[in-house]
Amino acid sequence: MQNLFLVLILSFPFIANGQVTDHEGRTYATIKIGNQTWMAENLNVSTFRNGDTIPAAYDGEEWMLGEAFMMPAYVDLNFDEANGQFLGKLYNYLAISDERGIAPEGWRIPTDEDWNQLAEALGGSAAATIKLKSAQGWSSENGTNESGFQGYPIGMINDVGEFEGFGEIAFFWSSTLEENLVINRNLGENKYPFEKALSYPFNGLSVRLIKID
Repeated sequence: MQNLFLVLILSFPFIANGQVTDHEGRTYATIKIGNQTWMAENLNVSTFRNGDTIPAAYDGEEWMLGEAFMMPAYVDLNFDEANGQFLGKLYNYLAISDERGIAPEGWRIPTDEDWNQLAEALGGSAAATIKLKSAQGWSSENGTNESGFQGYPIGMINDVGEFEGFGEIAFFWSSTLEENLVINRNLGENKYPFEKALSYPFNGLSVRLIKID
């Protein structure tokens, strides 16, 4: 994993056309795709906008407390805070949907329809995958990053505190519920379209924010 982690770091800087600063003072690159403006990096905050701390998990048992006590939580890849600096954090659904907010003013968690519009702007879901993936860092098939979105494959953490998919897949939350599950998007093999999937709320996925029009 070490070599792949270094490749991901070296894939910065990337195509970007703006910046946004979160409530903790961290700056992110942004990119305009179609009529939408997106963060071109994964979110990496450990507090809500009002300053309240988001509970952090430092091992698998602590991650499972989010479900046990129905509370928001975040984790850094491999429980290593240094990874969050470059790759962003993984959040459960309660963290991204909390009314205290994790997005900077003027930004929000994308809806399923926002993701649909992103795919359409890139020529449809079948064409979007390779254009959204980073041009380096994938264990088998890199993308082109033609969009500037820079989707990099840090995988996810499942509800029992196990990391999955590093180097192979990227997962991104939406704010849209479907029964007891949450719609998300993922980037994997180039042959797979960028279409909706469903996630258990207590998995930990990456967050990309969209600017409010």
